[in-house]
Amino acid sequence: MGSFSVWHWLIVLLIVVLVFGTKKLKNIGADLGGAVKGFKDGVKDGNASANEAATPAAQVTSHKANDANTVDVEAKTKL
Repeated sequence: MGSFSVWHWLIVLLIVVLVFGTKKLKNIGADLGGAVKGFKDGVKDGNASANEAATPAAQVTSHKANDANTVDVEAKTKL
């Protein structure tokens, strides 16, 4: 009555593939992988923001860029 043998698991896998189909299982796998990746990125960003909160904030200064391609958003008006 212990664990199932390899043949039991192969039969279960075959039944799952027959019920859901390979395309749906592939989509479920891709969605699950994307969710795990998003979770890992969120945890990494959470740790980074916690580290930033522990350090003093840098002073923000207003320097105008000398580049001709730079557009000052505040000065630009919509006509």
